This record gives sequence, structure tokens and C-alpha cells, in this order.
Amino acid sequence: MLLIADSGSTKTDWRLVAADGTVTACQTEGINPYYQTVDQIRTMLSAQLAPQLPVDAVQRVFFYGAGCSGPSVNHVVVAAVQAVLPHAESIIVDSDMLGAARAASGHSSGIVCILGTGANACCYDGTQITHGIQSLGFWLGDEGSGGYLGKTLVRSVFQKTLPADLIDLFQQRYNLDRATLLDKAYKKPNPNRYFAAFTPFLSDHSDHPAVRTLVTDAFQLFLQTYIIPFPESAEWPVHFVGSIAHYFADPLRTAIEQAGLIMGCTLKAPIDKLVQYHQTMN
Repeated sequence: MLLIADSGSTKTDWRLVAADGTVTACQTEGINPYYQTVDQIRTMLSAQLAPQLPVDAVQRVFFYGAGCSGPSVNHVVVAAVQAVLPHAESIIVDSDMLGAARAASGHSSGIVCILGTGANACCYDGTQITHGIQSLGFWLGDEGSGGYLGKTLVRSVFQKTLPADLIDLFQQRYNLDRATLLDKAYKKPNPNRYFAAFTPFLSDHSDHPAVRTLVTDAFQLFLQTYIIPFPESAEWPVHFVGSIAHYFADPLRTAIEQAGLIMGCTLKAPIDKLVQYHQTMN
């Protein structure tokens, strides 16, 4: 049996593909080898994934994940998965960026972007990633991501650069004080997840002019930082994968049009298209 995973910082989507083509869906917490050890990942998978699978029947694993940027970190995921799935003969770990490219662009060339909790982009020639702009993560980059949008929203609330009506609505919903904010931002793990959790507020108030401006400005910054520097952006479609691209599709399309780029497809999650991709490779 074949097991395929697409993992972000927040959640991991798993699909178990049987020999007859039957597909079983599972979900666990997110995995990122930059922030988690082998033991932490193994413990989580033992508790959350193993009970959902016939672990002895899994023979091959394709894992696409955030933070899986090369052998120096990928081995963390390999070791954790091998411990939970001891009969797997092949465990291949690659970046979530390659997974997004294979899902969104298939065997065609295109620019592929991830806009979820984090953000990234690459040029994909239909076979492999040819080049990209290296993501610097939540604190130094991730423009346009859920973490960035949430951080921008919270900063605008506390610096009072948002209209008073929005600030009041925000505090009615979250009742957030400065001490709690700084503790979550600088002392607790996964600040990107924490700030991304504020994006539903933006979605719920997407008709407010200040929210439209905040979101569109973030997407324009993403395009200027990650996409427009690619020479291919003049000719290749720009595809998007991730929850932020899905829920904020209208301002994203507006930003694309204003930048004179070609809008490609938008996928909320790549996992089902990844299943199709690997089925065609068998």
C-alpha cells in the first residue's frame, strides 16, 4: 500500500492508496523538522496516525512537508515515520513546495505558490523545481501568509492604525492584552500558528475597506517579493496552494491582475491532486 502525506505547520493530510485504487483519508497535527525532534514526531504519529492505518501493510511513503528542505533535516521525518511504519520499504521525504508544484501544475511548467500558514514560491518545469526564492520563515519573511496576515492585523490593532470599529470588533472577539500577545509571540512555540489563527477575523470582515486594503497589500508584497523577480512570470501561469489562497481568492485575484500576471489554479489543499499525480506515475 502507498501512503502519501502533505504536511504544513498546522496539519498533515494523509492518503492511503490500496492496490485496487481505493483511497482512505487521515489527518494529524502538522510536522516540521526544524521545530520538532524525531521523538516528538514519532510520539504524535503513534498516537494520531497509527490507529487510523494498517501499519504493517504500508510499503511506500511519499511525504511532502514544511521545513523538509534537504537531507540534513529530512532524516528527522524519515526516522520518525520508519519507527511508526516499520514495514515500509521506501520512505521519500521532499519539500511541501515540490508537493504543491506536482499537485497544482502536474506535468506542465508554471510558477507555484504556497499561501497557507507560511508562504513560498518556485518555478517548476513540469518535472522538478528549477529555482525559487528561499523562504526566511515567519519572523523574517512569509509575506502574504496566514501568519503574516495575522501578525499584521494584531500589530494594526495594538498600534491603532485600524479604524476604531474594527479594533472594537477584534477585542470583543479575542479580548487580547499586550502581555498575552508578547508571551505567545516570543515565549510559546509555533508563533506562526498563533498569528495565523486570527485570519478568520479578516475573512469574516472581508467587505470592510480597511480589511480589503490590509489583505490586498499583503498579497501585492508577496508578488513583489516572490513572483515578479522570476523572468518566467511574464509568460507562465501563477498557481496557488493553501488555505489563505482559497479563502482570500478574490483579493488574491485582484493583486494578480494589478501586477499584470497570469492567474492559474487555486487549490485549498494539494493532497488529492498528489494522489492523482502518483497514480499516474505507477
